[in-house]
Amino acid sequence: MPADKRVRVAVVFGGRSTEHSISCLSAGTVKAALGEAGYDVLAVGVTAAGGWVLAPPDQRYTLEGSELPCVTGGEPLTFSCDPAAPGLIGADGRRIEVDVVFPVLHGRFGEDGTVQGLLEIAGLAYVGAGVYASAAAMDKAHMKTALRGAGLPVADYAVVHSGRPLPEGLLDMLGTPVFVKPARGGSSIGISKVSSADALPGAISLAAQSDSKVLIEAGVSGREIECAVLAGADGGPPEASVPAEVTVAEGFDFYDFEAKYLSDATTFTVPAQLPAEVTARIQELAVAAYQALDCDGLARVDVFVCPDGRVVLNELNTMPGFTAVSMYPRMWAASGLPLPGLVDRLVRDALARRAATC
Repeated sequence: MPADKRVRVAVVFGGRSTEHSISCLSAGTVKAALGEAGYDVLAVGVTAAGGWVLAPPDQRYTLEGSELPCVTGGEPLTFSCDPAAPGLIGADGRRIEVDVVFPVLHGRFGEDGTVQGLLEIAGLAYVGAGVYASAAAMDKAHMKTALRGAGLPVADYAVVHSGRPLPEGLLDMLGTPVFVKPARGGSSIGISKVSSADALPGAISLAAQSDSKVLIEAGVSGREIECAVLAGADGGPPEASVPAEVTVAEGFDFYDFEAKYLSDATTFTVPAQLPAEVTARIQELAVAAYQALDCDGLARVDVFVCPDGRVVLNELNTMPGFTAVSMYPRMWAASGLPLPGLVDRLVRDALARRAATC
């Protein structure tokens, strides 16, 4: 690449998952930060139906009241899977060169290894985890199995499939309350807190609207803490940010979609007020979870801190939110790495990984 040529980053957002609108919110933040960091930014939207478009200038990336943004129009694009000529092809057949892809896609058909596989075939550098880590982390059942196999502490859980009989004695095994969620979902969509056997079938039905595979997790009494992990600079070991605490106001059973995005019910404390030894344990487990799943680039690791000081891993997100309220960039900002520097680190890491495989 000529020294005077700006690196072009294609920010891919939207997508076919239930987290389409959250992806649009994240994309607006990432686009602005990349521009501030000196990159040439190309906004590539994926409609809810799966069509790729060059996002128009009037594409909305913000909330308007409670109305979420979505990808609705733009010049149709096709994706070149030819590693000799990677990039995008416009409606008129012109080739649009791309140096690196920042796939700000949340949920299925984006964060689950599918787009990562497409980018691998095309030979394009991209931000974030590879095919395996993306797929394993997206499926919370496989993620927990991998974490437990690495000797890391996770809560008890069970997997059920829509339309199949429930295992007998499920709540006797897991206790109450339990959390019922789509195994391959995110942004707290389709999640229910269940305290009785009578409520379990309805909660499973709700989760099954997003995914036929449903995870039922034992509730953990403790403080909700998040920690951001970032690939080390210049090939060094991964680094953990200061942790942050999530506190949900009374009236909300848990940190659900409305509490996350549509209300002011949630308080974030960055950094979390914890004993030094607990903070160190959270950071240690966050990096260990990142490595256990063979992640690259970035991850947000969510944990519970129990009253006795134990730390229990909840889940790991390979493409955490980058919205105005998202914790991943806020934790790094509190750790001394502001958003433009953060996205610059991620792009440089993506380019270095691609160069190492060529």
